[in-house]
Amino acid sequence: MIASLRLLALGASLSLLTACSILPQSAPVDIYRLPVGQGSASPAALGWSLRVNKPLASETLSGPRIAVIPQGDVLSSYKGARWSDPVPLLVRNRLLDGFQRDGRVQRLSADDSNLQADYELGGELQAFQSEYRYRGVVEVVIRYDARLIDGRTQRILASKRFEVREHLDHTDVPRVVRGFGTASDQLTRQVIDWTVAQAKNQ
Repeated sequence: MIASLRLLALGASLSLLTACSILPQSAPVDIYRLPVGQGSASPAALGWSLRVNKPLASETLSGPRIAVIPQGDVLSSYKGARWSDPVPLLVRNRLLDGFQRDGRVQRLSADDSNLQADYELGGELQAFQSEYRYRGVVEVVIRYDARLIDGRTQRILASKRFEVREHLDHTDVPRVVRGFGTASDQLTRQVIDWTVAQAKNQ
């Protein structure tokens, strides 16, 4: 009787091991940083401070997925690949890095530090994806509705929509990621110049 019980227990253990061995393994995921371009610093430092906030985004764009519109209004993502951080954090950090490289605004902070500043830069991220267009044309699209806010009164001082499109020659994920990097560099330069110009007018 005891021997039979031992045989049953051994058989059950072997069955469990066999079941575990055939379970599907999770597919590997490549994690991509947003490529950083080289910027040139401007010599004249300005006397005011700026806090850069993470942009608001839809549920689809608020996570780390690398979004793509393959056709029509279908919003999907690249399989087996994602960003190193949620997209709003990527955009905020790219803007912060751009301001630091530019050098004109030297007193910088981010929204997670909760420091008061003379101005705040915020807004909504309306698009951060690649899109398949007519006749197989593929491009990266970034659309950012920026707002410059008085840091003390929270009054909106200026707002502007920025849209950048970067044509892609290839659709493999590493080259798509490089396209996002180039488009982000263009957006950052435009937003920095606009922010500085608007603050000077206040």
